[in-house]
Amino acid sequence: MRSKSIRFVRFTLPALATLFVLASSAVAGPPLICHAFDIGNAKSLPWISHDWNLTGGENYDTNNLAGDSLAILDGSKVPLVHMETLRRATLYARKDPMAAKQLLLKLVARAQSSESSSNPDAFALFDAAYLTEAYKQWLGEKNPANGLNGFAWIKKAIQLRGNDPQMEFAAALITLRGPEAEHQEYAQKATNGAKNDQLLARNLATHFLGSQSPTMAEMILENIPAKVARQ
Repeated sequence: MRSKSIRFVRFTLPALATLFVLASSAVAGPPLICHAFDIGNAKSLPWISHDWNLTGGENYDTNNLAGDSLAILDGSKVPLVHMETLRRATLYARKDPMAAKQLLLKLVARAQSSESSSNPDAFALFDAAYLTEAYKQWLGEKNPANGLNGFAWIKKAIQLRGNDPQMEFAAALITLRGPEAEHQEYAQKATNGAKNDQLLARNLATHFLGSQSPTMAEMILENIPAKVARQ
């Protein structure tokens, strides 16, 4: 009897420990929000925090959120710059529902106009997709993006853009909870593409939240949140 108990402890405790680590990683925070992306010296929205979140001491005027965000997005062809800018915009937007709605309306109108044009812009679709999904993760019941399908836009953006591992990385984060087959494809393309993209490689090597959490590469390749959800 004692030997059975020892075997039970020997095999059960490691499994429980693994589950605990995975669960801790999964519930640490929304993946589009709770991790600041490395964009080097590229311009983005004002940021004084040394963490992923606002400090509470910001004096940024959110009346300028839509205009400032669009100016930055229009001036960059680097998806990670768009991702970090829209992450910051979402954090500011939570403090100002009117600014949140205004920014979303402008990006959605921009995406819809691009879709109907003869020369659609992948970044217009990408930005609407990313902001939509970021809002869903952070704005709660007051989310003006409820009912919008960011995943459909990002799929179109990737098709238009062609081979862009940074966009694939964004899609892998958006699809952490599914659809799983497409998530795995995006994750593989992002990590493979990082071999020729130093900025993306740096971002994939960073830890999600602290040194005890998985790296971003581990998070998307192992699909940690989805694994825990199925336990």
